[in-house]
Amino acid sequence: MDNLMLNNKIYLEGKVVSELVFSHEMYGEGFYIFNLEVPRLSDTKDVLAITVSERLLTGLDFKVGNDIIVEGQLRSYNKFVDGANRLILTVFARNIEPCLEKSKNPNQIFLDGFICKAPVYRTTPFGREIADMLLAVNRAYNKSDYIPTIAWGRNSRFCQTLTVGDNIRIWGRLQSREYQKRISEEETIKKVAYEVSISKMEKVNRDNCILSSEEEDENEQGVI
Repeated sequence: MDNLMLNNKIYLEGKVVSELVFSHEMYGEGFYIFNLEVPRLSDTKDVLAITVSERLLTGLDFKVGNDIIVEGQLRSYNKFVDGANRLILTVFARNIEPCLEKSKNPNQIFLDGFICKAPVYRTTPFGREIADMLLAVNRAYNKSDYIPTIAWGRNSRFCQTLTVGDNIRIWGRLQSREYQKRISEEETIKKVAYEVSISKMEKVNRDNCILSSEEEDENEQGVI
């Protein structure tokens, strides 16, 4: 189980921007959800959903506007919404503490998983090269988290060499992205998608690792 704790790690620094909302109870332990606003290097911000046990909040001055550090794992689950199953992503907190001094990299994630859907390579209207990739990351008790990821530039071209079942390690950040979903000819609704933006990745072989890394200008990332 310890190894499975190491293949999915996220570190966030940000501001609490919503009150706690009760989510569920498990074995007498209550869990709550709140939103954390995490800055990018550009002027934009990511608003990320955090799931936290009531036990982690004991003794913590938790209120909207406070700066905190969240460490944990990125989890996924299926939820029946509007007549269809949707993949929901949330950061499962394992530690929360006050953020007394902000770092240069407030949004860091590492995942070690397996490609479970063929990567999709595409070019945006702005001429950016992008590849979408769904990663299955093993969890304890024979469970897996399914994490949407997005690669850019040289990394997106590298994704074209990958196939379902390949073991991949990625480093990057968790980002939120708003989009408009059309529900009729006259009506659209605003939705939010979450995905891991890859800054560095490697394919894991039995004998060696093939490394492909690229640092992108964050002001350009997210422009699709």
